[in-house]
Amino acid sequence: MARFEGIHWASHQMRYGLPDKSYELLDGGARVYAVSRSVHYALFLAFEGIRFFCRRNAAGRLEVVFLNWNKNLERFRRGMAFNIGAESLPLVPTVEEMIDLFVGRYFREPGMKSFFEEMADLGTQGYLRPFTVDEEQSIGVTFPNQPSIRAVAARYDRYLGEPFCGVVVPHLVRAVAANAMGCLKLGVNYLVSVKAVEEARKTCPEAAAALFLDDQTHRPIEERNITEWDSSCCLFALRDGTVVKIPESPLILPSVTIQGITAILKHWGVPVEERPLAYGELVGRVKAGDLVTVCSVGTAGVLNRCQKLVLMDGKGGETATHHPDIEHPLYEKLAEARTYYWDIYRGRVPPVPGMRLFQYEI
Repeated sequence: MARFEGIHWASHQMRYGLPDKSYELLDGGARVYAVSRSVHYALFLAFEGIRFFCRRNAAGRLEVVFLNWNKNLERFRRGMAFNIGAESLPLVPTVEEMIDLFVGRYFREPGMKSFFEEMADLGTQGYLRPFTVDEEQSIGVTFPNQPSIRAVAARYDRYLGEPFCGVVVPHLVRAVAANAMGCLKLGVNYLVSVKAVEEARKTCPEAAAALFLDDQTHRPIEERNITEWDSSCCLFALRDGTVVKIPESPLILPSVTIQGITAILKHWGVPVEERPLAYGELVGRVKAGDLVTVCSVGTAGVLNRCQKLVLMDGKGGETATHHPDIEHPLYEKLAEARTYYWDIYRGRVPPVPGMRLFQYEI
């Protein structure tokens, strides 16, 4: 399972009660009740991961920068709405209310200033983790009675990184389309992700990621479609210069980062096809030498190219192993897209069409 390296959490977190719209700044180590619906049953346990950058502007004042984070906040709203009773839906804050909550209140707290000053001096990557929890001391199996949003910020050096090994794990299913949960950032979705990486390491001990197929386990393995990595989305670079993006569905988390990366590639004239990719096609392309590389794409790591992908058959055996073609122009072009994406945050390059930059003085 991919993990953060060099992470440093802020000394304060925030809490916002949805019923009474109460706001509090808490110690970074503030906990929830041990007896909680969210802890025991993962009820009202949604979260979001949002990349940001902190710098000093021309006037010397601290400024935080986000890219397309309105889409992150919309995704967070959908996760909250899924976790709450119908009569409580009006409690879910709007995107504008959350911007005011996270930036207007939390980021501008005097107690957070030293954290952001250090970030600006180091030029490191920032990560905002808002999440929901039921603050009531109860283990009743019901919708939350005291739903709240908490959030904490961090800076970090890197996530996942290159090189990494991935393994296709066809006998585990990350999500089921009928439940419409795979497209939401919910705590309940990630246990299978961890189990899948554990399974992957039985084949490749250094594996850091597992690649899932869809939930159609009754179909021949060759006919099942690829969905995503254990904790990120995927892109496939083909020898003809085309990049394939898996379309969004109830099985796949709609990635804000992959939307940005593909916008950059399209702006540069790289053909991007959004279409299903059957596992049989992937195996065939690997054996024919037609796959340049497969990428992991997500908020924290942006884009990492897989250095070894082990493809499994339906009986637990290996059917093929892929190594990237590092001499192909598309291999380097993907790395350039990653750098460009991060440079937008840092103000070194402009956003391309379809990307929206948000800047706030704190």
